[in-house]
Amino acid sequence: MDGSFKAGVLTISDKGSRGERIDESGKAAAEMLKKAGFDVAKLEIVPDNIRKIADILIKWADKEKLSLIVTSGGTGLSPTDLTPQAMKQVIDYEVPGIAEAMRSESMKMTPHAMLSRAIAGVRGRCLIINLPGSPRGVQENLSVVIPALKHGLAKLEGDPSDCATC
Repeated sequence: MDGSFKAGVLTISDKGSRGERIDESGKAAAEMLKKAGFDVAKLEIVPDNIRKIADILIKWADKEKLSLIVTSGGTGLSPTDLTPQAMKQVIDYEVPGIAEAMRSESMKMTPHAMLSRAIAGVRGRCLIINLPGSPRGVQENLSVVIPALKHGLAKLEGDPSDCATC
């Protein structure tokens, strides 16, 4: 395992998908991942639609063989916030510690963090993490999990080393 992981960034936004808003949150996520040494192979925007979100997550995980997908947007309480519902349709299992860590750190900055329904989970050998839809939220949340990502992704790929020695 060479430590280089292919990643994708999927922004979920009705306005962004129609060209009515410039996607700053997806760009922020992609830049942070690149800076952390990830190969950002995919960057797309889709509307808040469960089927469209799920279809891309499945395609990127199964066909494109991405190791990591981060989504931006659609994790709040609005009736159009559908990212967690789409996630639950495609993941094999959740990784609750990631979402817990992000919410815990965000609570230090805003009480609104408790309203996040973001989840993280695994499909096959791909880790998928939901992030908020704002550039600031992306930066705050992604900075919390980046230090653990490469270790987690190596384990997903079958790294046999003892975690206590990593």
